[in-house]
Amino acid sequence: MTDDPAVLLTRDDTDPAVAVLTLNRPARYNALTVELKTALLAAVRKLAAADDVRALVVTGSGKAFCVGQDLGEHAEALTADPATSFDTVTEHYNPIVLGLADLPFPVVAAVNGPCVGAGLGFALTCDLRVAAAGLKFSTAFVGIGLTADSGLSASLAHAVGVSRATELLLLGETFTAEDAHAWGLVRAVVPAEEVLPAALELARRLAGGPTKAYAEVKRAVRHGAVSALPEVLAEEAAAQARLATTQDHRAAVEDFLHKRRPTFLGR
Repeated sequence: MTDDPAVLLTRDDTDPAVAVLTLNRPARYNALTVELKTALLAAVRKLAAADDVRALVVTGSGKAFCVGQDLGEHAEALTADPATSFDTVTEHYNPIVLGLADLPFPVVAAVNGPCVGAGLGFALTCDLRVAAAGLKFSTAFVGIGLTADSGLSASLAHAVGVSRATELLLLGETFTAEDAHAWGLVRAVVPAEEVLPAALELARRLAGGPTKAYAEVKRAVRHGAVSALPEVLAEEAAAQARLATTQDHRAAVEDFLHKRRPTFLGR
């Protein structure tokens, strides 16, 4: 443990409506210790309660995004009691993933370096991803005799299809940012030094948009990925009805009719 906070939660200098959440254990490649997971969950809950955030960037400090569970700490938990060694999944991983997924604004992952295991699960929970050229991704779980956690079995299958997701999870082979881009996992691949600026630029663009509509889009996509068509149609209708009452929608319709560029306030 160091004196530095395990997670940094800051605001963008250009647009304070954009928050930046940084995993901050660079010496350990942002491996997920109880300290880091606890701090990350607290930060996500703080963001969920914030009424002045309209977009979020998630990244890692140093050379890695996140290499997954800290195996040294996990080995200690196994030695202490194998029966409780995975309590962290329900205590930390699951609420972190659900918290990120439920944030009522877009979340952009700035994947600045290696992204492995639960780190990949966290990145795929974000809505959009920008990755550093040449970086390596891996599911990694089978390499230590495990299956996926952090929602990866679902998020990976939804992102690349069941066949490729099964291959990636069974073989545990690494793949590059360029592979991820070709498969649609990441929006853009840029030089490492440009990852955070590119993610911030994207987050600023989203922060200036119709935030309430974005929140409905996030819910609709999650619902639509696992639901029958009648349920999807019903949820879409309900969402449109909710958005009809927003200031952003009514003003944007007026702006369209008067050939004005809309300004969205997130209300």
